Amino acid sequence: MDAIESLPTVETARKLGLLPDEYDRINQILGRQPNFTELSIFSVMWSEHCSYKNSIVWLKTLPRDSDRMLAKAGEENAGLVDIGDGLACSFKIESHNHPSALEPYQGAATGVGGINRDIFTMGARPIAQLNSLRFGDLKLAKTKRLLRGVVKGIGDYGNAFGIPTVGGELFFDESYNTNPLVNAFSAGIVEVGNVAKATSYGVGNPVFIVGSATGKDGIHGATFASEDITAASTDKLPAVQVGDPFMEKLLLEATLEIIATGYVVGIQDMGAAGIICSTSEMSAKGEHGMIIDLDLVPTRQPNMAPFEILLSESQERMLVVIEKGKEHIIQAIFDKWDLNCAQIGEVTDTQRLHFYRHGELVADVPAYDLVLGGGAPQYHREYREPAYIQEFAKFDPSDVDDVETDEIAKVARHLLAHPNICSRRWVYEQYDSMVGTANRSTNAPSDAAVVRVKGTNKSIVITVDCNSRYVNANPRQGAMIAVAEACRNIVCSGGEPLAVTNNLNFGNPYVPEVYWQFVEAVQGMGEACRRFSTPVTGGNVSFYNQSSDDGPVFPTPTIGMLGLMEDPTQRMTLDFKNEGDWIYLVGPSTDDIASSEYLYSYKGVKASPAPYFEFETEWRVQEGIKTMIRNGWIQSAHDVSDGGLFVTLAESAMAGNKGFAIDTNDRYRTDAFLFGESQSRVVVSVSPEKLHYVEAYLDEGYNVFTRLGIVTNGDFVIDENVVMTTAQAKDLYDNALGNIMA
Repeated sequence: MDAIESLPTVETARKLGLLPDEYDRINQILGRQPNFTELSIFSVMWSEHCSYKNSIVWLKTLPRDSDRMLAKAGEENAGLVDIGDGLACSFKIESHNHPSALEPYQGAATGVGGINRDIFTMGARPIAQLNSLRFGDLKLAKTKRLLRGVVKGIGDYGNAFGIPTVGGELFFDESYNTNPLVNAFSAGIVEVGNVAKATSYGVGNPVFIVGSATGKDGIHGATFASEDITAASTDKLPAVQVGDPFMEKLLLEATLEIIATGYVVGIQDMGAAGIICSTSEMSAKGEHGMIIDLDLVPTRQPNMAPFEILLSESQERMLVVIEKGKEHIIQAIFDKWDLNCAQIGEVTDTQRLHFYRHGELVADVPAYDLVLGGGAPQYHREYREPAYIQEFAKFDPSDVDDVETDEIAKVARHLLAHPNICSRRWVYEQYDSMVGTANRSTNAPSDAAVVRVKGTNKSIVITVDCNSRYVNANPRQGAMIAVAEACRNIVCSGGEPLAVTNNLNFGNPYVPEVYWQFVEAVQGMGEACRRFSTPVTGGNVSFYNQSSDDGPVFPTPTIGMLGLMEDPTQRMTLDFKNEGDWIYLVGPSTDDIASSEYLYSYKGVKASPAPYFEFETEWRVQEGIKTMIRNGWIQSAHDVSDGGLFVTLAESAMAGNKGFAIDTNDRYRTDAFLFGESQSRVVVSVSPEKLHYVEAYLDEGYNVFTRLGIVTNGDFVIDENVVMTTAQAKDLYDNALGNIMA
């Protein structure tokens, strides 16, 4: 290492993840050869994880503006949306995939910690968390180990931190055998006038590092997240951070208190790339520079090298710039909370970062050239459609035998017990969903989580959605469906969709077929967000989710969506309420079984296109559901998604401890009618007293609809045949995942 430090070469740069032409560009920027510390700085700041160099040209095409947007996408720690009455919601989703693949407990825990810090550095108090998780074949011991570690990491950190986990999604497929996906979402509330910015300005203003001491965990974590998982990845365990939720709780309270003083110029979480990321991004945004003395940084290990201090991703740390002369006030607040608060430098007008160690200048770099939107490289990568897309398009449902009447019960049992559909009780029982007493969904389930904004009648309505099998089959249409389903879930819960944060999980961007999936998905997402007036507030791109053994994961553009419910009386749940209520399917029936769980896992047909989806139909269905909820005409609403109509009916029945009796439609295949996953469909229940309102409204031609049958107190009955009892269904559905994990 001494030899490398004394004379960095292009080979050194390559080992740090830089391309030869990037190394040449660094030489041009500096006007000289960089030393090892400087080369390390560029390697993390120009990694995909920090610079978005292979994705930013397409991310810029996403819609980013609305009347409610209070922060430009990607320019602050998290998105910020006006929810009225002087309040705003800050929300964001980010991945911690690679760390979770190596060390699932700490990888997931620190993902939760990091996303919550992004929220409270905006001045917002977090009030709810979601997570989107994907794992490999659940028959594998490795998958079970990863699932146990990730769920425990999320639960232990979130529960100790004191923020409820109010929902999420869980999906299994062999494509995730090596690379699990762990995407964490958080939302918080802030008064519009008290928002903190991630910036730095004012010559002479002091720069503080606050929170935990800096250690050697997480060094080159951003670089590690910007490469494929290989057999050698276990050698990079030091790149995985270690979290402390109790320290984070103290940091939350201290951070909100210093922001409330009005003396904070700028503040940023130290996530990926640690001190160098925060100093460079804040300086570049404020068009200033900094002088930093690394000797003043509180450290956990002695004799840390300059690059180790700069690149460490130790958790529970912030960089804060405050008004000069107010140092004692900030220091007193952090002393009260028993947290480190050390002045490590000051703001300059040089627009450069000067780092000193033991009195010597160890790095001199221009802030602007390090950051996204500044001098960091931006690439247009080659892309081409994978051959399998056309093969999937050749699927003909007539080649698949329809189910016979006596087979319906068998398919029903298969789906209710399938890990992609069954209850997530084994997971959510490890989470505290009621801490803070704001969650309105724990005992009254709905398609999206409804969380009260205390001091008002408002609730935020939040969800995370993506069926990655659909995206793999057709990335553009699959991404559209992810946005549409998120909107549908919020609408079915009584909310109004407002805005999106996204977590784009893909394989290696240098593989043209993988990059084509990314480009198509971003374009589909953009089109859908424009149609539903849900601009993108920011998010995260996670490339390199692939391995030599398993190839790339299914392309997974997870949509985190924020909605708003102004009046709690508009809240809608998914459970059937009363025996004798009528059950309607709002939306079109089709002969579509493509990419359904039924076709994929029961029939074993893995090559088929994405399911039916059409924008105008989706829009009309959602507007119809909104109208019926607003007018108080329906008792329940539940969107038809994974598992099709039967699973939707079963979930509504089980949640209300009811049964149902319906008839199939002989105009369609039985399997498509019951188990197909064509989009833009919602099951609603209607009391007999409101029936004429609903019939008259739907008869106007506003929506295609089908009267299916009635809610009962007994069994699941289809075409007068008892498929199973409610008790049998609940036993299968509630215990399947726990039984597998046991």
